[in-house]
Amino acid sequence: MKGSPSKALGYFIEGATIVFHPGFRRFIFIPLCVNLLIFVLLTFAFYHSFKDVIDYILDALPSWLDWLIWLIWPLAAILFLITYGYSFNLITNFIAAPFFGILAEKVETHLTGIKPPDEPWGQLIPRTLLREATKLFYFITRGLLVLIVIVFCFFIPGVNILGAIIGAIWTCWCMAAQYSDYPADNHQFSFQQLRAKLNQEPLTSYSFGGLILFGSMIPFLNIIVTPIGVAGATVFWVKELNPSKVIPPNHQ
Repeated sequence: MKGSPSKALGYFIEGATIVFHPGFRRFIFIPLCVNLLIFVLLTFAFYHSFKDVIDYILDALPSWLDWLIWLIWPLAAILFLITYGYSFNLITNFIAAPFFGILAEKVETHLTGIKPPDEPWGQLIPRTLLREATKLFYFITRGLLVLIVIVFCFFIPGVNILGAIIGAIWTCWCMAAQYSDYPADNHQFSFQQLRAKLNQEPLTSYSFGGLILFGSMIPFLNIIVTPIGVAGATVFWVKELNPSKVIPPNHQ
């Protein structure tokens, strides 16, 4: 398999360095405000729903399967954390998509010295929201199939761990595709083309998505991980995914 987790970590760290540069702070103020609001609402909802779901599963569990309780708790916690991180990103990205597109544009200009093609706000906002809806349809339709597999595996002793692994891998892919799409969209690069490019560097793509997912699962850290993910994905785009292969002057 092509790619490298170390490269993914490098892109993520470089993205974090860029985002906290004084010249970029103003571009992440609105997304951070959106993140903070979603964080409060989503954390409250998941905190209460987790206990309800666990109680329902334990009540429905036959007495002869009581020995599975020790395994159900950690597996359910992992799945809830993955769902929490995925939901946080899904909602945040849909609302703040135009702002993340601008952030990706500024990061790319910073790296290459070449500004992506300009687009009026009147065209940018509706087109970006439509693209987010396209991605949402892709994630939901494929995600439902993954969910069926996870639920099927969850109730089979010895196989339920596999369900959690499948869910984590799928979510890592979604994170990589979601965040890499911001710089790709700035160049009118289709979502389908982007997925094909990501598949050419699977280890880098899945590892990068995993870093974003991990950050999204941690309360308070998830408030700032989204703009870092956008910046890091833009570095990934400039160095590997962009068909034009424009390399930053300081990286030649």
